[in-house]
Amino acid sequence: MNPLSGFLQIWTLSLAFCVALGVVAFARMDVPIALHFWRVGRFLHPLNTPFGATVVLSLESAVAVGLIVARVVRGHISRFGESLAMACLASICTYAINDQVFKPFFGVPTPAKVMEGATHAFHFLRGSGNSSFPSGHMMLAGAFCGVFMKLHRASVWPLSALLVLAAGLLIVGDWHFLSDVVAGTFVGVSAGMLAGEVWSVHSEVRRS
Repeated sequence: MNPLSGFLQIWTLSLAFCVALGVVAFARMDVPIALHFWRVGRFLHPLNTPFGATVVLSLESAVAVGLIVARVVRGHISRFGESLAMACLASICTYAINDQVFKPFFGVPTPAKVMEGATHAFHFLRGSGNSSFPSGHMMLAGAFCGVFMKLHRASVWPLSALLVLAAGLLIVGDWHFLSDVVAGTFVGVSAGMLAGEVWSVHSEVRRS
């Protein structure tokens, strides 16, 4: 079987599963789960500062710039360094697209807003970067992990476990609904794997 064909089959099945889970979660599970963890979530709110998007994006930017400068000065960096730079750039770009396009388009209120009386529904073209769907953190993390999953196959299971842990914390902490993290993870990992594939093809052309 053509490797690309096999990948597309797996991606299509994953898309169908995530869409089905997202629809069911949005309609029947999001609000009950948020209500269940509402009191628990207050104890995780101190994590807002160290793991906020600003801190993570700043760290990724610094790493990416540092690696690019090292590549220019030394003429080369390690394969891991290349993967790390690509992962940071893919993560930053994916987060920006979500923040400026997807969230404003879908306009889903955050769990906190829903607890204050907002309707858990899509308010198309009436959202902002502070809306809830899809999860920006999972887009950011998923894109980063997706690059490594594509370029370093041994990382698939460890990084998958970390993504599940991150998604669980976002839900328990009442930062996001289940449907938010499902959509964010799928789109983020897909974007990261696409970036990894592009870089892989580029590397093969460069070596040939």
